[in-house]
Amino acid sequence: MTASELTAAVTATYDIWMRTVDLTGPALARHRLTSATFQALWVIDPDEPPPSMKVVAERLHCNASNLTFMANQLIDRGLVERVTDPADRRFRGLHLTAKGRQVRAEVVQAALAGNPLARLDEGDLRQLVTLLNRALDSPLGEG
Repeated sequence: MTASELTAAVTATYDIWMRTVDLTGPALARHRLTSATFQALWVIDPDEPPPSMKVVAERLHCNASNLTFMANQLIDRGLVERVTDPADRRFRGLHLTAKGRQVRAEVVQAALAGNPLARLDEGDLRQLVTLLNRALDSPLGEG
């Protein structure tokens, strides 16, 4: 792989992400969300048990104080609530409220509607996901 190929891949990935952010703009504004608070909603999967604050921070690649700030904004808007585990009182998780599930679904739909990746067929998308996951799973410096 040449540096120019890697630069082209990173540039394309960045461009896709920035276009995705643009697509979400009106929905974010309607719900008074920032890109950062939407990313926090994105990583809380409504079909999984509430993740711990630590897990959410890891998924967002941010520190605990940044996550606390974002979580407080989401709590103030009624989109998430902090939960504890009765079996482990040290556990602090984030649970989507019914409103949070609805807002998350709306903004995710906005991010997907018109997304450049939607131009790819199912086979291409499957291949892209495989390649991206391979890149994410490879130790730094390998590829």
